[in-house]
Amino acid sequence: MKGVNLGGWFSQIDAIEAKDPITFPGMIAHIDHFLGPEDFQRVKGWGFDHVRLPIDWFNVFTPDLKPRADVMGRLERAIAGVSRNGLDLILDLHRCPGHDFEHALHTEQSFFSTPSQRRDCLRVWAVLAERFGAIPGIILELLNEPVAPDADTWNIVKEELAREIRRFAPNSTLLIGSNQWNHVNEFECLTPIEDDNVIYSFHYYLPIVFTHQKAPWVPGQVFRQSFQYPGNYEFENEEGNLPLETGTWNKNRMRDAWQHVIRFREKHGARVACNEWGVYMGGPDRQSQMAWTRDCLELFAENQIGWTYWNYKNLDFGIISQGEQLFANHPPYSNPERTDYDLLTLLQSY
Repeated sequence: MKGVNLGGWFSQIDAIEAKDPITFPGMIAHIDHFLGPEDFQRVKGWGFDHVRLPIDWFNVFTPDLKPRADVMGRLERAIAGVSRNGLDLILDLHRCPGHDFEHALHTEQSFFSTPSQRRDCLRVWAVLAERFGAIPGIILELLNEPVAPDADTWNIVKEELAREIRRFAPNSTLLIGSNQWNHVNEFECLTPIEDDNVIYSFHYYLPIVFTHQKAPWVPGQVFRQSFQYPGNYEFENEEGNLPLETGTWNKNRMRDAWQHVIRFREKHGARVACNEWGVYMGGPDRQSQMAWTRDCLELFAENQIGWTYWNYKNLDFGIISQGEQLFANHPPYSNPERTDYDLLTLLQSY
């Protein structure tokens, strides 16, 4: 299981618009031109076996939770195009009513304390599961990066979501992440559901002060600093919702951090995968970025864990960068295809 995320196509369109509002063509035109069949062919030709397709509910549904015919039709064609090119697909509900992983950096998410919002999410999933659940090779991801107030709450809510999806997609593989932005530590508290056709997912960006250094959307002065990898990270912890990690970070520290996931897999006989990992392109020095990426790839191989790299195109993490003003002169993209070939070659080598 080796793939790439297609973030920025049906998700985070608002972030793309905010970066360049003058030239943004509108949501429908963006969807029509951001990705297409040639991208699926390229991903397959690069040697990947699947993609993860994040969607934001408000792009695909109206405020009263009716499917938007113009967007839903495009989503159906996108998924069909991925399948035609021999790629499996993770359909990821990236943002749902009352839950936004990025807003969770600042505020508690009302989704977990508001039953009506969870019912709205169930309505969204009823439509998606019924439309797409029977497609061969599709995996349905309950919710991207849940940030519940505690593990027990997420354990209860994930059961609610899984039961509803199973009503409409009895045979699809489900994908369930851990709490606190799919943090590896949260696997100690994650409970498996009564279902054998499930993959349990973590996201890996540790140490977060390295992978997200200089990222403008992450609050805190520590993220304005420069860090190398491997390295020793010493700083004063700041108030905030995002867990921070001090001390020495190298491949051995990474291996230790992943033991939460490995123990969960061994205890429950579960399948696990990492369906997001990567480095903010505007932050670390190139040598550190590549060293961190190589260590992750070696640990994935060592532990036989499948992965999905974030991101295929743009959103500050892309293998490809097209139209991103911030990275117009970024050396890894200084070729006609605007493709980071050194990073791609490294990903392909594992």
